[in-house]
Amino acid sequence: MKKYKPTSASRRNMTSPDYRVLTKGVRPHKPLLKRLKSNAGRNSQGRITVRHQGGGNKKLYRMVDFKQNRMDMNAKVLTLEYDPYRTAFIAKVQYDDGVISYIIAPEKLAVGDEILTADAAPFKTGNRMRLKNIVVGQQVYNIEMAPGHGGQLARSAGLYAEVLANADGYTDLKLNSGEVRRVPWTCLASIGQVSNAEWSLVNLGKAGRSRWLGIRPTVRGSAMNPVDHPYGGGEGAQPRGTRKPKTLWGKVTGGHKTRNKKKRSNQFIVKKRVSKRNRK
Repeated sequence: MKKYKPTSASRRNMTSPDYRVLTKGVRPHKPLLKRLKSNAGRNSQGRITVRHQGGGNKKLYRMVDFKQNRMDMNAKVLTLEYDPYRTAFIAKVQYDDGVISYIIAPEKLAVGDEILTADAAPFKTGNRMRLKNIVVGQQVYNIEMAPGHGGQLARSAGLYAEVLANADGYTDLKLNSGEVRRVPWTCLASIGQVSNAEWSLVNLGKAGRSRWLGIRPTVRGSAMNPVDHPYGGGEGAQPRGTRKPKTLWGKVTGGHKTRNKKKRSNQFIVKKRVSKRNRK
């Protein structure tokens, strides 16, 4: 984690990830870049459906290979790079047949390392294999939820899942939220933990840095008028005045479960996630 000299009030508490692990002086691989349209939280009718989005620096999307299903083929790490669209760092790798692709970089991966996707790959950081071949207690990331669908679980900075059991064609995984989920053991997963684990400790320091990221200001409901929010109105600072916490549209929130009870994938949840208040 990088800290700054307190040359101003905003700099005093400002922190950022340590980018010294990244390869210096390299440009992103042009064939794997794509421009995504910025909608600023608006739908196809031009109406804002997601508030507090807009502006920000221009950026190009890196087409990351989440499948990594080129079996029994070594890939050499060429560079470690920053990705503006995700919290984790990415690595540019080149396979033995010359194909270049981007992958999510795990912790402690270095330029020059080789990674392998195989059923009998060694338990080395970055290697990828089927869940049934991974020993209990191993940390994994970029995990498929269905064979061939590509990694969908544990892809953000610092995340990993722990293998708890392999039995009857399924693998039980303990996720970062505390949820224990059952996944078919023919799915692929990578060994290790996602890079940039200190990302959760970042202090933006000033409002302008949020604007660079495309985050617009958030106004407190209690600072609004009664016509604009259930918490609005009153002389000076007032309690919210409603029995239960509500959203801008009057929908009850705060402890209210939003997951569909009839969702098909509920059958694969062995243990529900633990709330942060009850987490030890």
